[in-house]
Amino acid sequence: MYSTSLLFRSLAAGVLFVFFTSFFSCNEKKPSYVDAKDGDVFVSDHLIPDSNFLGDKVCAECHKGESEEWEGSHHDKAMQVADKNTVIGNFNDTTFTSQDVKSRFFTKDNGFYVNTEGPDGEYHDYKIEYTFGLTPLQQYIVKFPNGHYQCLRTAWDTEKNKWFDLYPDFKVIHSEWLHWSRGGLNWNNMCSDCHSTNVRKNYDQATHSYNTKYAIINVNCEACHGPGKNHVNQVKELGEQYKSTESMWMTSKTPPKTLVDQCARCHMRREQYSSHFNFEGTTLDHYFPQLLTNNLYHPDGQILDEVYVYGSFVQSKMYQNDVTCTDCHNAHSLKLKFEGNALCLQCHEKPKYDVSSHHFHEIDSEGAKCINCHMDGKFYMGNDYRRDHSFRIPRPDQSLKYGTPNACVSCHDDKTNEWALDHFKKNYGEPDSNHFSDLLAPGIAGETNGYESLLALAHDTIYPNIARASAINNMANYYSADAIENMLQFLQDDSPLVRGATLDVLGEITNVDYINYFLPLLKDEKRSVRVKAFFALGNLNSQQVPPEYKEIYNKVKKEFETHLRVTSDFAGGRAKRGSFFLKQGDVPNAIKSYESALEIDNQNNIIRTNLANLYYRNGQLKESEEAFKTVISQEPEFGQTYYSYALLLGEQNRNEEAIEQMELAIKYMPDNIRFYYNLSLLYDKVNNLKKAETTIVKGLEISPQNGDLLYVLAYIYQKGGQINKARNIAKQLIELYPNNRQYMALLNGLSGA
Repeated sequence: MYSTSLLFRSLAAGVLFVFFTSFFSCNEKKPSYVDAKDGDVFVSDHLIPDSNFLGDKVCAECHKGESEEWEGSHHDKAMQVADKNTVIGNFNDTTFTSQDVKSRFFTKDNGFYVNTEGPDGEYHDYKIEYTFGLTPLQQYIVKFPNGHYQCLRTAWDTEKNKWFDLYPDFKVIHSEWLHWSRGGLNWNNMCSDCHSTNVRKNYDQATHSYNTKYAIINVNCEACHGPGKNHVNQVKELGEQYKSTESMWMTSKTPPKTLVDQCARCHMRREQYSSHFNFEGTTLDHYFPQLLTNNLYHPDGQILDEVYVYGSFVQSKMYQNDVTCTDCHNAHSLKLKFEGNALCLQCHEKPKYDVSSHHFHEIDSEGAKCINCHMDGKFYMGNDYRRDHSFRIPRPDQSLKYGTPNACVSCHDDKTNEWALDHFKKNYGEPDSNHFSDLLAPGIAGETNGYESLLALAHDTIYPNIARASAINNMANYYSADAIENMLQFLQDDSPLVRGATLDVLGEITNVDYINYFLPLLKDEKRSVRVKAFFALGNLNSQQVPPEYKEIYNKVKKEFETHLRVTSDFAGGRAKRGSFFLKQGDVPNAIKSYESALEIDNQNNIIRTNLANLYYRNGQLKESEEAFKTVISQEPEFGQTYYSYALLLGEQNRNEEAIEQMELAIKYMPDNIRFYYNLSLLYDKVNNLKKAETTIVKGLEISPQNGDLLYVLAYIYQKGGQINKARNIAKQLIELYPNNRQYMALLNGLSGA
């Protein structure tokens, strides 16, 4: 399934300018690097002919039992042509209204139709071309011009037999990216790759059009096992000598973690790197997963937004101990292999775990079920309950500290986290703090020791690689020269997830100080990591590339261009191209790329803010101001925009206007110390020293030992002739920061006054 939350829009933006001032491995084993002269080490973009996919009827000739299990499954019904046999919803001239949009469902000329609001804000009749999914909801797909196919926001609840809004509390206007007729619910880029077999998106940015193709409409046998033509031919040729591992994916002999990797491509939220999936290489040669970050996961790593299963499962001890998808799920019907606790008792001892002395609930009650304590979940898309697959012990202590969910109060919704923690301690003692979340959560939450916690997590290879990679990803919030130096070592980590995450952070460096650290990763064994390395080297032009890297550089450049092309129907993909232009010093083309990104998602204010800063950098002050005003009109309570706008006005000596905007910045973000610093300087520019002083004092109430604020206060006192006060502040600065030469010079200057 796909995600259409506001959070995804921020994720799709994908780019915030990060300016560093100046970032080896935990494992002694070094990552594998490819040989630039060996063409076979690169996973190709070879197209598999549709004729190589023979269809489920051919598979059933030899695999009747498996085929019968698959028939009627979610994979089988992933997508179907809309007709009287496949449409479940009520199209008997019925209406449904949500967020002031009225949709009427009806039939005409043996077809199924909806009359609803279109991309122009007007109502039109749309024919239903395809059904999407089976239970607990079925969606419907409409054909639009230029090869676009769109999924209706109104879906059919197959359990309650009624129409419902997938996002009932979320108002979307027709011009927004998240409107059903636009990018957020576009089948071609959000859904097709995982709901059909052998998909080629075929997007053309110049015309904003698709020519999407697939071999088979649904997720058939060959979507998982690979094209059947060679397999059938080999079986005929070799007979009993044939081995399934010779030509097929996901067999009974596939190693556990390899199987998870092969399932992952459709069961994880990810960014695409290849033009299409062709069963070559591994998942990281085609996609890179979204890591455990704010807005996608809770600070402890539990699911928050629609992230599917992979990112949770690889956090778990189950995964670390070679439990795989098919240990719990029938690979063909997708149903659980056993009901109730019998599923978990395949591995866990019944006398130890399936007893009241372990779970403290009545036997056979809901509270006694393993999954209700260790697989808490939440509803997505209105009625689709999905469980967190990290299999964690409830931690009400973390809920109290970080606002994370726990299964105790999810079930006992009339109780508090304090109650849950008291009962936890009574039954189990103090919570075991040897889980990676005890290091990840402080870093994500921005605690005082947050950076140290993230660094410790990144170093400790006992923890899951996705947690270690996520620690590095979140270290981007702690910019410093030391942080950069500490990160450099992870470029040589044994885990490609960790190497990729490190490149994502360090790749935003805008100077050439670290190119020698990035160049070797052009030879990384995983395509997604190589492409990230190429982006990190964006400061170089081809003439500056060392001779020994020329050949590999040119090869990875093609992979990078493929990545940009395949993501160019997302605002984030276009913004990434803009960021690459910016790294190369090409501001005009960077601006064009960001403007192009806003053509896709006009509400994306991460991109618009970056564009406003680029306009300013390029001397386009009017355009910069208009961009900031647009952001403010769309998000009037976001203080950072007022701050940026105030700086723009201040640079133009429009000081009174700048003061007004900076005051608003403080109103909406009263804890941001930098706002007080800059507002005080603005008051100084208009010679209002009294206001400058009171502003700094307010800032010091929040951060009493802040050197920048104290220095400005000393300056204000000095300028106002209050030398003794200025001298006292300077002495305080020296006591706090005895090695700071600037503060020492201030005191010396005041001593002679």
